[in-house]
Amino acid sequence: MGLAGLLLLSSGPALAEPAFARQYKNQYGYMPSCNACHKDGGGTPVNRYGQQFKDAGLNAGAFNAIAELDADGDGARNGAEATARSNPGSDRSTPDAPGDWLDTSNLVPRAVRDLFPDVTTYKLVDAIFTDKEVTRAAERGVTLTAEDENTIYVPVDNRRPVGTAIIVAGQFEGQQFFVVLSTDRQLVITHVEAIDAGPLEAARDDDLYQSFPGQSVETLQIADDVTGLPRAAQQAVLRAATMLQVRLKP
Repeated sequence: MGLAGLLLLSSGPALAEPAFARQYKNQYGYMPSCNACHKDGGGTPVNRYGQQFKDAGLNAGAFNAIAELDADGDGARNGAEATARSNPGSDRSTPDAPGDWLDTSNLVPRAVRDLFPDVTTYKLVDAIFTDKEVTRAAERGVTLTAEDENTIYVPVDNRRPVGTAIIVAGQFEGQQFFVVLSTDRQLVITHVEAIDAGPLEAARDDDLYQSFPGQSVETLQIADDVTGLPRAAQQAVLRAATMLQVRLKP
């Protein structure tokens, strides 16, 4: 798929269907929001339900394994919440008051919306990697697996894509941080920043990312002479760029 293939879009948002969301749909009969397992949309840190699902095996059987638990601590068990179409990952959504967590307007993380303040419509593209895409990523020194499925957010104006955005996790000394990367229609990077650094506050330093805007996701390279957290930050950005390249550029 390329951005050219996204030119003719419906006026409303389209939904991605990553593998785990499809498993949820098979179990409970409807497509969930990414916020069932993530704190703020696909690619962001997992919430308590997402962690329980991960700990139980990330497979169809995991739903039954955690059905009697109460991930969000709101007094309703996970299985009961999911069956009632309320969010098992949020204490603001219960079987008696599910809220609007399934509304398509809530599917795009705030960090992405803030990068495209004039856009109200998004195309959500799943990043579920084929063997060919895994091989292409390896050629850039990036290791991708089936567990690396993600969501690519494509802002749309007048039925035309105006760019892309993706959120990826980085790792440093056993700690995780999250980076958002956006591009224009030509997949030239327009912005990079850490949006959730956890205990790694130093990962929020803008200086770690200032060299990336203006580079194409296809040709982006990371420096060989950096170490420590700067190296981890560059690797996270390369990972994000590679995910966009292998999914959106044939």
